[in-house]
Amino acid sequence: MTRRSTLFTAVVAVALTARAFTQAPPAPRAPDPGGRTWSATGDLHAFHVQGKVWLIVGAGGNVVVQTGDDGVLVVDTGMSQHATKLLAEIRKLSDRTIRWIVNTHVHADSTGGNETIAGAGSVLQGGPAGALAGAPATIIAHENVLTRMSAPSGKESSRPAAAWPTDSYVNDEKDIFFNGEPVMMYHDAAAHTDGDSIVFFRRSDVIAAGGILMLGSYPVIDQATGGSVQGILNGLNRILDLAVPAHEQEGGTYIVPGQGRVCDEADVLEYRDMVTIVRDRIQDMAKRGLTLDQVKAARPTLDYERHYGADSGPWTTAQFIEAVYKDVTRTPAKK
Repeated sequence: MTRRSTLFTAVVAVALTARAFTQAPPAPRAPDPGGRTWSATGDLHAFHVQGKVWLIVGAGGNVVVQTGDDGVLVVDTGMSQHATKLLAEIRKLSDRTIRWIVNTHVHADSTGGNETIAGAGSVLQGGPAGALAGAPATIIAHENVLTRMSAPSGKESSRPAAAWPTDSYVNDEKDIFFNGEPVMMYHDAAAHTDGDSIVFFRRSDVIAAGGILMLGSYPVIDQATGGSVQGILNGLNRILDLAVPAHEQEGGTYIVPGQGRVCDEADVLEYRDMVTIVRDRIQDMAKRGLTLDQVKAARPTLDYERHYGADSGPWTTAQFIEAVYKDVTRTPAKK
């Protein structure tokens, strides 16, 4: 395999730093709505990916920032306790107004800084219907994110109203044109959660994968919020459809995962194949009548554990196996 281009080498080196930030012993740790905790060092750093897109690491989840003459667009806002530092890091990249925030899913590593980051910006004139001049920046997310953050009348919501999406979409796709390029949002149902969005900066050729791709660990399948292994695979396949590699399958479209290093199509392909193989192994064992404990004892992930496995922390190998087992043995709902 040939060496990556100078730019890609730099991006990968930077991304490895991001991986260290997201996987290092956390100080502090904050819970997400799924009951897990993610690292949040608060030691933030920004790196140029390509085009108009930057990556900020250290806020508990990868934060993607697009800058240009129209203003600033932010994908995910990290943990709430680091929102002020995140805002300062964004200001180093651009002094333009923050106009848009996109949440890739409902968890705290994606939405924790919504209130602070949106409050520091303002809605773009001609934005969502009913928006008032001087209102906070618009927060975009799939409708299921809004549903899980809010609550029916008379019930207490999980998050303050200022953190809620103000422009939710219902269909599988949404797009805006900002800073001279199309920004495409794609919803894959029942993936990491039921509200995941993949964000594609078409001219910069960068994809923010959110929770669908957690490079450095097995996929996090939050079944409590509607996640599934097949949805993860559907999302990974969509990323593969969007991404175009450069010379000898290296570089080209860059993909920023929700946690972990920047990667390209070849990395996503390996990750997708790993998930497919493990899913098929567990499905075969389940069809042969093995119990969950027997499947765990058989270690269907053994050949991948060095790269993705964990015996402790927010998402372990055992949790991944259990989630897949539950998926493949679930009785289909009657129509």
